[in-house]
Amino acid sequence: MDLILATTNPGKVAELEQLLAAVDITVAARPLDIPETVEDASTLEGNARKKAAEIRAATGSAALADDTGLFVDEIGGAPGVRTGRFGGWQRLLDVLEGVPPACRRARFVTVLVVSYPDGRPDVVVEGVSEGTIATAPVGEGGFGYDPVFLPEDGGGLSFAEMDPEQKNLVSHRGRALRSLVDVLTR
Repeated sequence: MDLILATTNPGKVAELEQLLAAVDITVAARPLDIPETVEDASTLEGNARKKAAEIRAATGSAALADDTGLFVDEIGGAPGVRTGRFGGWQRLLDVLEGVPPACRRARFVTVLVVSYPDGRPDVVVEGVSEGTIATAPVGEGGFGYDPVFLPEDGGGLSFAEMDPEQKNLVSHRGRALRSLVDVLTR
């Protein structure tokens, strides 16, 4: 199966390629001549569905889109669906300045949507990684908020400290992709 991705984010493209290659699903980044999707839905699923539909319509091929949010309990679930427009991990650390580690509970949620050109219903799956927000960035790898997210099942490491294989085992995106692979290979 071939899927056109709704993202051009190199980190996401690399993660998706690595995880899907094992089940003989090939992916290609969104063609650069397709405009960015305006992510104005009120939910991650709404944004992912919108992106997948736009890529499917523009390419005539099956499309895979994701939307990911970081939900921090102490600040009412923010940045949530607006994670990509929040201002990055430094702004998050500034907002949480003085908040003790025990009160920094958070979760990453990824919703994946595959949209088909032949009219089949969309496939929608979700992956969640529970954890906390560190008081300072740790690690050099990953992208986005990875240096400040400490998954509860990550052995005390941030996503940015993990090699790709470790991260894929416990990350929200890795969990969502394993669910997607289960659905697509049935």
